[in-house]
Amino acid sequence: MISGIFGKTKPINYVLLLGFLFVLYWFVYFYVDNNTNEPAVIVWQSFVVLSLLFSVLVINFVVNRNQITSANSYVALYFILLILIFPSSVADNNAILCSFFLLLACRRLLSLRSLKYIKLKIMDASLWVLVSSIFYDWAILFLILVYIAIYIYEPKNLKNWLVPVVSTLVFVLLSYSVLILANNEDYFLLHYQFPIVNIREVVSDWKLNTKLIIYTILIVITAFAVFLKSGKLGLGRIINLRLISIYFGVSVLVIILSLMAGDLPVMISFFPGAVFLGKYVEMIKRKNIKEITLYTSVFIAFLVFAVDILLK
Repeated sequence: MISGIFGKTKPINYVLLLGFLFVLYWFVYFYVDNNTNEPAVIVWQSFVVLSLLFSVLVINFVVNRNQITSANSYVALYFILLILIFPSSVADNNAILCSFFLLLACRRLLSLRSLKYIKLKIMDASLWVLVSSIFYDWAILFLILVYIAIYIYEPKNLKNWLVPVVSTLVFVLLSYSVLILANNEDYFLLHYQFPIVNIREVVSDWKLNTKLIIYTILIVITAFAVFLKSGKLGLGRIINLRLISIYFGVSVLVIILSLMAGDLPVMISFFPGAVFLGKYVEMIKRKNIKEITLYTSVFIAFLVFAVDILLK
């Protein structure tokens, strides 16, 4: 039954998913974290939740436009299940916005496959990555993904390699102009510090480490299984999956480095994680096995969520 619902891209699927995510967000905000309900704060949080909801639509657009999956809603479903497993992620406004801009950057990088307007797409992707770094400084490491995409799609054109540098100069000049007007010229020095501290505390937090380790291992195994089954896919789709696997690797690195600074932007890894989980389910040919896999995934996500809420 569940595969019959999310095995297609009907509007009702996204009404259900977005409606559930909307309720989940405000449940965590008000009843789990006991946050304030001041009007000014609620307006800002409404903007954040709209960014989160729009992220789901962007994910759907990316995976379908680039033919990463067939016409189904599995990736969007797993994206929300991952949020359910890490409910604290929706309380992190910076992670939500950082993830959103990284999605926009990835959308442009995956579209390089058409080999049209390459320099413009590289510049857009670089700027989106730099914007995402406003929310988490270590997110600037996603410029690595930009250079890897250049290497994959058109490495022989020297100008392509210089575009991220030009994008960085544009970002700095525009941002610094705004900072001067806001009388906050020291922002870059204060924000981009890339601290690596509290290593002992991170290692000693067994509860957090256990969940992250299990999650990372699960995605790595699932990705490996997807690549094993991807022999019949076209070269373009395999390249897209490789780029998404690198996206996941960089996101894990950013999460680890941010953990040492006392943050946990785990949401930035949900898009590639959901892609591999959704792709794996799509590749299951036997309908009964697919149903069992989906029901088990939903059950585990709600179980982890319930346990996490009860332990708080």
